[in-house]
Amino acid sequence: MVPEVAGSSPVDRPFWIITMTSLQALILGLIQGVAEFFPISSSSHLTIARTLMGIPHSEIFLAFDLFCHFGTLIAALYFFRKDIRLIFFQRRDKLLQILLAITPLFPAYLLLKPFREMTHQLSLTGYMLIATSCLLFLGHYLRIKRQASISWQRRTQDAVCIGLMQSAALIPGISRSASTISCARVLGWNAQESVRFSFLLAIPTILGGSCLSLLKLTQATWSLPISLSSCLIGFGASLAAGLAIIGPAIRCLENGRLRPFAWYCLLLGACVCFASGF
Repeated sequence: MVPEVAGSSPVDRPFWIITMTSLQALILGLIQGVAEFFPISSSSHLTIARTLMGIPHSEIFLAFDLFCHFGTLIAALYFFRKDIRLIFFQRRDKLLQILLAITPLFPAYLLLKPFREMTHQLSLTGYMLIATSCLLFLGHYLRIKRQASISWQRRTQDAVCIGLMQSAALIPGISRSASTISCARVLGWNAQESVRFSFLLAIPTILGGSCLSLLKLTQATWSLPISLSSCLIGFGASLAAGLAIIGPAIRCLENGRLRPFAWYCLLLGACVCFASGF
């Protein structure tokens, strides 16, 4: 890695090109594509994979992460295309609920920013996975409200609670889908409603987060610090894996199967904590 010679014009400004092998980009893209649609925290799995590959955490990899997230975003848009069309043209009440659920993200993003900078350490990743496990166990066993049908007014109130829980996933290592699905289940929503709402809510959330990351990237540098080929491989891998796994993943979660993922996150989190010396 050798910086370019500095000059007076923008094209002469120094920048770093970080090399990532095609195999590393492929593996990380596949991990993102698979983990995004299960309640196991894709960010935790990427952190663990990078550590095993000897790739240090750095803001430099923001561009690569952005490409990978765009891949899974496109997969989600394709899979839920009928639901999205229905929401915009027939189910305006569902659109309102999603907008209300997004609202808590804005203050939470500012409040949690200092903590987010601290949570890329491997040991903290392990603790966040254990926290995700606890959320999943709660979603599997606990029901505060049990009703055969839920009124529109109460469902709207619940959407705000689900949005607050989604805000916790701004902390790297806390699974967004685990937070939202578990919260909806605790509030009495059935498994299918919980899963569908969680992933429909994820679409504007991921889109907004990607736009913020893109803005941050353009402010930091005028050029991609990661090779474009690596970014494209990561994008293609996450898109292909996302398209392949999203259907089975949604069907599995709609059956209410949260406990296997809870045990998985608990065991993986414990192993990570042990490996990193707590």
